[in-house]
Amino acid sequence: MFYNSTQNASEVVSAAQAIAQGISKDGGLFVPQEFPRYDEATFRALLQTDYKGRAKKVFSDFLTDFTEEEIDECVEKAYTAAKFGGDNPAPMAYTQLGDTKLNILELWHGPTCAFKDMALQILPHLLTKSLKKTYDGKNAVILVATSGDTGKAALEGFKDVEHTKIIVFYPVDGVSPMQKHQMNTQEGENVTVCAIKGNFDDAQTGVKKIFTTPAIAEKLAENNMLFSSANSINWGRLLPQIVYYISAYCDMVNDGKLAFGDKINVVVPTGNFGNILASYYASLMSLPVAKFICASNANNVLTDFINTGVYDKNRQFYTTMSPSMDILVSSNLERLLYKLSGNSDATTREWMTALKSVGKYEVSDEVKAVMNEKFYGGFCDDKQTQDTISRLFRQEGYLCDTHTAVAVNVYEQYVAKTGDDTPAVIASTASPYKFSKSVLQAVAPDAALPETEFDMVDMLNDLTKMPVPAPLASLKDKKARFSDVTAVDDMPQYVLSALNIG
Repeated sequence: MFYNSTQNASEVVSAAQAIAQGISKDGGLFVPQEFPRYDEATFRALLQTDYKGRAKKVFSDFLTDFTEEEIDECVEKAYTAAKFGGDNPAPMAYTQLGDTKLNILELWHGPTCAFKDMALQILPHLLTKSLKKTYDGKNAVILVATSGDTGKAALEGFKDVEHTKIIVFYPVDGVSPMQKHQMNTQEGENVTVCAIKGNFDDAQTGVKKIFTTPAIAEKLAENNMLFSSANSINWGRLLPQIVYYISAYCDMVNDGKLAFGDKINVVVPTGNFGNILASYYASLMSLPVAKFICASNANNVLTDFINTGVYDKNRQFYTTMSPSMDILVSSNLERLLYKLSGNSDATTREWMTALKSVGKYEVSDEVKAVMNEKFYGGFCDDKQTQDTISRLFRQEGYLCDTHTAVAVNVYEQYVAKTGDDTPAVIASTASPYKFSKSVLQAVAPDAALPETEFDMVDMLNDLTKMPVPAPLASLKDKKARFSDVTAVDDMPQYVLSALNIG
């Protein structure tokens, strides 16, 4: 299995190279040249194993330059019951809202209580092995732009990992108080956290620019370092996300919610497009997905793109109660467009260049047709989000966070519009306690809010009786280690200074 860049198909690398490098030198993203196809016998075998077994199978088919022993070690270290609270790190929860059945894939039982843990607990193991295969002796500098959850999950995954340093940038006013506290109290000798004066798109653009600036790369090389990424632009982040869609299907069959071979829909609250892209990649491996339902908040650039074929980031940016989706430049869409354009690097490069230069592009009629067939785009605002949280808790006793509520609301819209009753897997991406204020206002709109985030956590716990995850409860008395804030234009110098080479 080899990989090439979405913007330069002639650049062909191994899996280890793709993971270690993170992003192509031309700014493109690494994609597999082909996808394994799973037959009935393979899926029936996956039904009989657990999450770890399913992960090992998927990884072995994509990471062909890794030994069986290496993959086994990575998986066993990543998905432990101690980290995820049980043998299944991505369990299904079954409920409903009115007449609409909800099959909720809970992806937030890891150490930072967000779905990013599913990938970022294994990425450090994949990366360190990749470095030994490709850049033996070099230290990796992990640069991360985060809208909230990726930052903490990456920090936790990489803390004190040998031969790595990690620097996380987040928008100073664009994450929840709990997300900010999680990052700024992070332990580890190799970690750095800095806020930027801007939004997530500014942070993401800044990180990509640093990655692709030759002078900075040369400076790192002189000091025996190289850049890598823990964002979903890194193939090592995206690959583990494929696993949980395949595992969810197996669990639903085993739980009697599906007949083997039946199709499903997938509903994902989406900002950077990585999570929903992983489900699309799973379908290329024969997972029977009928429709990909892309749920956005008020920053509905993806909704408009799916419905019109025009991607236009030139619009108002909204700061919402679902901040991990407050994104106008969805990086992983590039990978989908590459695939839908017939693996055309020239076409993909043309669209991405237009996005950088004028902030918009329009795809071909052929790509529009496939998007309309495979994808549904919908969005909801904060009021609808809170209403969904309230109804789901009051009617069914199920408490969800603001991002999951966006997915549930858009799924309700989809069912009402289409009448499609195909069973749907809804990706639940974070613990409600990561967004206590918004969730509290939804379930107790008339209550007087406490002053501090952790008092809100306690109040929400008293009202709902839903246990507070231990990783969040333990943050209450932690003091912040990091308080830096920098301008976007100063990010390159900040990185060099943080590495003591500037």
